[in-house]
Amino acid sequence: QPKTKKTLGKTGVKNVVVVEGVRIPFLQSGTTYADLMPHDLARAALQGLLTRTSVPRDVVDYIVYGTVIQEVKTSNVAREAALGAGFSDKTPAHTVTMACISSNQAMTTGVGMIAAGQCDVVVAGGVELMSDVPIRHSRKMRKTMLTLNRAKTLGQKLSLISKIRPDYFAPELPAVAEFSTSETMGHSADRLAAAFGISRLEQDEYALRSHTLAKKAQDEGLLQDVVPFKVPGKDTVTKDNGIRPSSLEQMGKLKPAFVKPYGTVTAANSSFLTDGASAMLIMSEEKALAMGYKPKAYLRDFVYVSQDPKDQLLLGPTYATPKVLEKAGLTLNDIDVFEFHEAFAGQILANLKAMDSDWFAQNYMGRKSKVGAPPLDKFNTWGGSLSLGHPFGATGCRLVITAAHRLKKEGGQYGLVAACAAGGQGHAMIVELYPQ
Repeated sequence: QPKTKKTLGKTGVKNVVVVEGVRIPFLQSGTTYADLMPHDLARAALQGLLTRTSVPRDVVDYIVYGTVIQEVKTSNVAREAALGAGFSDKTPAHTVTMACISSNQAMTTGVGMIAAGQCDVVVAGGVELMSDVPIRHSRKMRKTMLTLNRAKTLGQKLSLISKIRPDYFAPELPAVAEFSTSETMGHSADRLAAAFGISRLEQDEYALRSHTLAKKAQDEGLLQDVVPFKVPGKDTVTKDNGIRPSSLEQMGKLKPAFVKPYGTVTAANSSFLTDGASAMLIMSEEKALAMGYKPKAYLRDFVYVSQDPKDQLLLGPTYATPKVLEKAGLTLNDIDVFEFHEAFAGQILANLKAMDSDWFAQNYMGRKSKVGAPPLDKFNTWGGSLSLGHPFGATGCRLVITAAHRLKKEGGQYGLVAACAAGGQGHAMIVELYPQ
């Protein structure tokens, strides 16, 4: 029997809907997109959205993009991508960054602008190009070069050049590490897995599940948000290339990637460095219907959370989920579809254990009881970041549109999207299927 539809209470000033969401294929870094720039990927996602929806460019009031590792030449990548995609130079655009929930922030910024009556139509998205991250000269070398640029005489220039030492040429490489703790996210995941007693086998089994489900979804044509991208000078890319179901035996042969030699986090049970971009068309319900669109879903309540960036770096979903459920007046049993970001298999399993622990709720969250763990038969059933890939700034939009597509296919009403992020932050959102 279908369960009774439940009506939400507080839903904001206006009903905000997502009309469509797309992404270019997510590719492992260092492959096909390696010679491009971030705005190339973002532009391709925007053009894919325009093609998919036929929305007139001049109807879009605002564009917001999320990104993490910025290219200094296009620091406001939203603006450059929008101009490249043919949007009017009168359409404002800005870029946000909030680590792995950057495009979540882009989306909710758009939701807020529509709810406040500032806009009717917003395009939100995210982009990351891990194939070509900016690498800086050392600070000593930068200081010398800047001073050299101001030198007026040949003597002054030669004097400065003579002070350059070999160590000046050592580059500053970007690190996926916490500034406040100097610890990489992989180390945090390893410690988190150890703290919650999650074995290497459990992590490998979960990662294999992600790849297996993603392959099935890809083969069955369920990943409808993917749009083809003709890479200049190369072939047209039509699908994600990180989906690689293996075997527990093969996965078990890999050595620990971070805590050596006894760690449990490996390359096989971690998300990989990924290039990709996403874009989403968000409107007020009134505007969408007036333009003849059939929305996919309502974007309902959402929350952001922060906690200890050392020991609880990756527990954002645990803290955000009960808050967003309470805000929406729902319980875990009301949720038909769960889409959580998979940074590491250990991170996902640790969150599930924390959510299902009264002790954790009482001692760390100030709650009387646990919220409960989502059932796996409703959880990331089309794969997740471990298999599909995780372009930091683009993942949030993928989570939301996947939740909407799953709700439609499975006949559900409510989806819950959640993600952790660097800095010990997190996000959760309620997505409601638009009446069919």
